[in-house]
Amino acid sequence: MSDGMGGGRPGPGALIFDVDGTLAETEELHRAAFNAAFAAHGLGWHWDRPTYGALLAVTGGKERIRAYRDRHAFALPRETDIAGLHADKTRRYGRMVAEGALCARPGVLSLVAEARGHGLRLAVATTTSPDNVEALCRALWQRPAGEIFDVIAAGDEVGAKKPAPDVYLLALARLGIAGEAALAFEDSAVGLASARAAGLKVVACPSLYMSGDDFAGAWWLTPSLDGAWRHIAASF
Repeated sequence: MSDGMGGGRPGPGALIFDVDGTLAETEELHRAAFNAAFAAHGLGWHWDRPTYGALLAVTGGKERIRAYRDRHAFALPRETDIAGLHADKTRRYGRMVAEGALCARPGVLSLVAEARGHGLRLAVATTTSPDNVEALCRALWQRPAGEIFDVIAAGDEVGAKKPAPDVYLLALARLGIAGEAALAFEDSAVGLASARAAGLKVVACPSLYMSGDDFAGAWWLTPSLDGAWRHIAASF
């Protein structure tokens, strides 16, 4: 496309965003919601920050519950299943977000607005649930997710979650473009690997939990998305 970026130089046709840690620092709220659900189900589990930080290497909430159970040989109560436990956690997280517990990471709102103003399409490629995307968009933009993003691709829609490229490939297919025509935004090395495997350049903006990750291979590594549009317009 040519939209006036950098004097008419072709730029990305779409921006594709990870959600948790990228649009907002969500992980502490997720951790609180997990712990509240565990308590409500009488499990006696509690994920402190180091435990949760280690579990973030496992992508997907249901997968984290399963990994924790299996690593510690814990048995879930007979009446509790992982899908039901995770659904309860998701409801609790949604209520916490709706109560105003989150704000966008610096630069996110202006980047989305500028990209939309320049005619770019916007997408999400995430391992979180569509319900969590919806809750976050309503909190950050006070609008439904479908009014902010043209495409939402979620982890449960694909066969393999990040670092596999599946969710990015799904987003690209729904956008109808190739990987080289889009730019991905990620906060973790796992997300970086997923997007790169799908053929995208990646802006890596590490979140609090992922600050120690190895971001070798990122197109641009930045601590903040403040002023990001200028860099993209000049450099892509």
